[in-house]
Amino acid sequence: MASIEAMDFEGFKSGYVALVGKPNVGKSTLLNHYIGQKIAAVSFRPQTTRRRQLGILTTEEAQIIFVDTPGIHSESFKLSEFINEEAQYALMDAELILFIVDVSQFPDKEDEMIATEVKTRAGDVTRLLVLNKVDLADPATIESHEAAYQKLMDFDDSIRISGITQFGRDALLGRIIELLPEGPKYFPEDQITDTYEREITEDIIRAAALTYLQEEVPYAIFVQVNDYTLRPNGTRFVHATVFVERESQKGIVIGKRGSMIKQISTLARQEIEEMSGESVFLELQVKVEKNWRNNPDFLRYHGLSHD
Repeated sequence: MASIEAMDFEGFKSGYVALVGKPNVGKSTLLNHYIGQKIAAVSFRPQTTRRRQLGILTTEEAQIIFVDTPGIHSESFKLSEFINEEAQYALMDAELILFIVDVSQFPDKEDEMIATEVKTRAGDVTRLLVLNKVDLADPATIESHEAAYQKLMDFDDSIRISGITQFGRDALLGRIIELLPEGPKYFPEDQITDTYEREITEDIIRAAALTYLQEEVPYAIFVQVNDYTLRPNGTRFVHATVFVERESQKGIVIGKRGSMIKQISTLARQEIEEMSGESVFLELQVKVEKNWRNNPDFLRYHGLSHD
């Protein structure tokens, strides 16, 4: 006779699904679509996401816990160690890995590095190759590039989608559910993430900065939300500090007569309003914290260290 625990979730699927891939392949966009709300900042640059972030989708037949992973990279900063460890933990905890690629592009060294990390860390976890952006390539190119991606590792299956046209997204969701094991609901049905809006706001502000800033500056940026208060008039007041590592970077972030910080603030405010559904007043200040990416005390204080 089946145990009570088994009967509680008999036929119900659940598990952790790690989203891996390079920046700008559509991981965060796909996650936001399935959750039905912006919980992951979208940017074409690396390091927009620095921590693992859960997106929880509960249906009648399954609870899928998507894990949006930070991009694995090879920089030598102590911050880089933390980011890589976050990605590695996500791989080791997953029941299913979605390796998401831009099928309009041929695989490169970064794809190879991510594939190596998956093979090293994920053991025999089920792997699904998700070929995104099929709307950007002709059939012959898709066939050629898919064959090249298939050579990176042994995949259990592959599926083609388009985040823009919505082609294949329902089919992908169905395949994810098929591949997950039976299990319980790990989270309440109405919970969609383990991340507070305040933390999502920090990612959104950093993503806005990454959109406008060039060269080295974006990766030297850390954002701390100091105030996230709902005022009596219904407006959300957000005050945040943008940390950089050098005085010269501070000048770039602020811009001539404050032009750059104004652009960053405008874009970030719009994104925060979309995420929160509230009217937002955003105030940003810029401070210098020398060499913060290699400062163990700074990283530990802000939760960017596993020490």
